Amino acid sequence: MSLVLLAISLSIALGVLAFRFAVVALPVMAGIAAFLQVHEGGAGFGLSFLAGLAGAAVSVALVIAILCFARNPFLRLGALGLFAVPAAVAGYALAHGVAKHALDPGVMLTLICGGCGAVVAVAAMINLNTLGVGLLDP
Repeated sequence: MSLVLLAISLSIALGVLAFRFAVVALPVMAGIAAFLQVHEGGAGFGLSFLAGLAGAAVSVALVIAILCFARNPFLRLGALGLFAVPAAVAGYALAHGVAKHALDPGVMLTLICGGCGAVVAVAAMINLNTLGVGLLDP
């Protein structure tokens, strides 16, 4: 019985962690891609690390700039969607990692994982939109 309660509490903790880290899915991906690109080009670890940090910062700055200055709602939605896609993939992977031990592979597992990915993506969009709107207030 205690193992079941431990599994449930760890699943809830992982879900909370996914919501907390959903906003940083795109910067982490951009940073890793920049690091690998520069490192494969022959640069050392230090320069590659700086390129990764710069890539992550540029991805956040670009989306925040679009949210701050764009008046077109479709452009703002596109910028938020750019952040939401990696968050959805992270939410899907998290739910799949937890639920695959409880459910047989099939439609139900896919629906649960897809729902979790959608919830994490919406949470990332809401968090980033709040951050973008908060920067506009004096």
